[in-house]
Amino acid sequence: MGEGVLGMIIDSHCHTWAMWPYLPAVPDPENHGNVEQLIHQMDTNGVDKATIVCAQIFQNFNNNDYVAKALKKYPERLEQFADVDSMWSDTYHLPGAASRLEKAIERWPMKAFTHYVAAEDDGSWFNSTDGKDFFKVAEQSGLIASIALSPHHQSELRKVAERHPDLDILCHHMSGLRAHGNDARANLKSVIESSKLPNIFLKLSGFHYLTNAEWNFPYSDTHWVYKECYEAFGINMCWGSDFPVVKKSMTHLQSIQAFRIHCDFISESDKKSIIGGTLNRLLSKTRPVNK
Repeated sequence: MGEGVLGMIIDSHCHTWAMWPYLPAVPDPENHGNVEQLIHQMDTNGVDKATIVCAQIFQNFNNNDYVAKALKKYPERLEQFADVDSMWSDTYHLPGAASRLEKAIERWPMKAFTHYVAAEDDGSWFNSTDGKDFFKVAEQSGLIASIALSPHHQSELRKVAERHPDLDILCHHMSGLRAHGNDARANLKSVIESSKLPNIFLKLSGFHYLTNAEWNFPYSDTHWVYKECYEAFGINMCWGSDFPVVKKSMTHLQSIQAFRIHCDFISESDKKSIIGGTLNRLLSKTRPVNK
């Protein structure tokens, strides 16, 4: 597969759904984002393994079950990051989060939990009594925390990372940074501050989110953000494709090449880590699962 010049390739951020959840509608909603499409793209483009970020949204409220079933079919290719209490759930930041995480661990072969934080939140839940209990369970259970959050949440996230040094935290899509706008520099500064914590990692993904154009490959207008984050985080970054959502902005192969070829400010040795080595190391530390 991806073994070679860059070593093992592991996708830190992709999704699979039984039914395409987003508008505009597609002509093949049962196939557009299913696991077979993901495996096909992985095979075609040399990706060895993918971590599936579950999202129990719109017609896919059993996405955790769907992904767990996919792991049984492709146990060597996929890992599950189960959706727990994300912002669209009925239990979002309600009391008892730690107990719900424990039940999720019992139910699904998860190496990590995924948690989407609402942009309007101030992040204080992270360090509430419930939040503290939740992250304590995650750390003690040997999970990775895969979190979708905005730059203004980083100060609260740093408290979590300091309190739980054995909990590795992956921030989705550069923690929501943008390459344009009046607050771009201030937000970047907030995220870079978190590079001082060795257990906070950035997913080097989402070029299509950082740009201000709908189709802009290779997204060179965003590279200044990636470059400054790389200078701060180094190999505490993990490449991700955002497949199949990325299809509206670039192909799966382009999501790889946007990093592999066009981020020429990253050394070749560090590219090996970012495209697979770092995430492989994190996964090797997680709880054993039976797929």
